[in-house]
Amino acid sequence: MRVKRMSLVLLCALTAAAVVPAARQALAQDTKADPGLSDVLTDMLRGAEGENATSGPDKRVPFGREEMQLSFAPLVKQTAPAVVNVYASQTARLRSPFDGDPFFEEFFGRSQPRAQSSLGSGVLVDPTGIVVTNFHLIKDADQVKVATADGREFDSKVLLKDETLDLAVLKISADKPFPVVAIGDSDALEVGDLLLAIGNPFGVGQTTTSGIVSALARSHIGVSDSSFFIQTDAAINPGNSGGALINMGGQLVGINTAIYSRSGGSIGIGFAIPSNMVRAFADAAKAGRDFFERPYIGAEFERVTPQIAESLGLETPTGALVSSIDEAGPAAKAGLKAGDVVLSLNG
Repeated sequence: MRVKRMSLVLLCALTAAAVVPAARQALAQDTKADPGLSDVLTDMLRGAEGENATSGPDKRVPFGREEMQLSFAPLVKQTAPAVVNVYASQTARLRSPFDGDPFFEEFFGRSQPRAQSSLGSGVLVDPTGIVVTNFHLIKDADQVKVATADGREFDSKVLLKDETLDLAVLKISADKPFPVVAIGDSDALEVGDLLLAIGNPFGVGQTTTSGIVSALARSHIGVSDSSFFIQTDAAINPGNSGGALINMGGQLVGINTAIYSRSGGSIGIGFAIPSNMVRAFADAAKAGRDFFERPYIGAEFERVTPQIAESLGLETPTGALVSSIDEAGPAAKAGLKAGDVVLSLNG
């Protein structure tokens, strides 16, 4: 009989953390005769409670089959209405080699203008109709239309755009407020955090994919050297550009902007502009500014390679090497000099 009761305690310990307090009480009453078994079950219960977890109280691996069957559907329902499709069109005139020659124009005619279009995504970040998207989607466009998730289509006005950041802010108008997604803190992201990517890949319609934060502060990826990108393995394809990268709190933590691919499709290496940069850019647009003043430190940095680390006497290749400095800039006033290695920031 004692063995049967012990099995029930063990089952409680392995089923869910919610029954752990009751299991502990049963354990205290039923394992006095077997201290060794008590120690084993105590360790199991401690693991169920997360007492040995190192990732903090809000982050842990799924526990039990029930948690593995959880769904992202509520999160998608909350955020997807704020993700829009962006259609940009421009009229391009292809010059014919016979243009300007009356004889050949008589037979072949003059070259005709041809419409070109691009398709991407955007995110509503303000109920008044502020949409954040990528610059490369609307570059040189004569007309930019925005289609919301409920099927409505709007003409838009470009409030602010910046090619080096690959960001643009559009404005659409309606009688009622638009659904929005709150902008989160991208600096709080950690490698391994779960993410959702929402956009319109290949024009097939709004699509949601899931993944994790693969890396942070990626730079020099061939898109823009003015941003430090979030890298994710959530599937991002052409058409996802300008779409939302969402954390598990339902907040916007990035604007999808580029993929690394040899075929044109996703291979699990995508990049997003951090939401803290997006927030600052959107605020500048809402304030009516016609330019965005990027933060300026007045110094250039390069990665510390193993060879550089050895020459500087560093045990490991870490930090950022100051390669050059503006003597009149903030970095010089703070005391940085060329050749210094920055090992930490803000403590």
